[in-house]
Amino acid sequence: MFQNIGELILLLWLTLRSFPQLFRQRRKVFDQLFEIGNASLLMACILSLFIGGVITLQTGPVLTERGLGSAIGGLVGLSVCKELAPVMMAVLIAGRIGSAMAAEIGSMRVYQEIDALRTMNINPIHYLVLPRIVAIAIALPILVLFAILVGWFGGGLVAVYNDRIAINFALFFSNLRDVVGVGDVLNGLVKSFAFAVVIGTVSCQQGLATIGGPRGIGRSVTKAVVNSIVLIIILDYFLTRLLLYFEK
Repeated sequence: MFQNIGELILLLWLTLRSFPQLFRQRRKVFDQLFEIGNASLLMACILSLFIGGVITLQTGPVLTERGLGSAIGGLVGLSVCKELAPVMMAVLIAGRIGSAMAAEIGSMRVYQEIDALRTMNINPIHYLVLPRIVAIAIALPILVLFAILVGWFGGGLVAVYNDRIAINFALFFSNLRDVVGVGDVLNGLVKSFAFAVVIGTVSCQQGLATIGGPRGIGRSVTKAVVNSIVLIIILDYFLTRLLLYFEK
């Protein structure tokens, strides 16, 4: 465990040091950004639509029975933008994109393509790791922003058409606008940026550490996804504490 943590910190440090090479790798960044964003947008919107609907479905009848139906919009708005959208999108990207990163780099490691890059005096950190981490750090906050908007819309749909809630769109979004501020949305975007760095670093580190042929690639993919999700949940707690401290 401590070896993995050390390797993660070292890889992140080497990636940060390689930022002056970013302009030279801009084409690979754009390619990765298109692959991450374009391939995940529809899935992210579907997932967030039902997340917002489930939150309204679970809390709406309880609040309505207690005469607090007008507060449903604010509750759904805060829970989606500050917690559910960043975490669920990060888990989705870890499973979909993080696994692909680990598999791709792991295959290159097993079949000695990374050694070939070093032979040609091409730094694997500059060529493979930097574009992927930068691309995922840009793409995930954008996906989270879409997820927040679609999640609010999904919550509003359920609030309007569920017989046990039955409030109109105007009341739902009026309360949401009164409760949710720009800072709350930025809260979720900051979390998603940190989660993206974690996913990219873990996935690339597991790919670079792959040994043992195809079976080793499978182990690296599994470790990349599991470690990313565990670190996302742990980091979410500490980021929440930190952001709540700055909100005071």
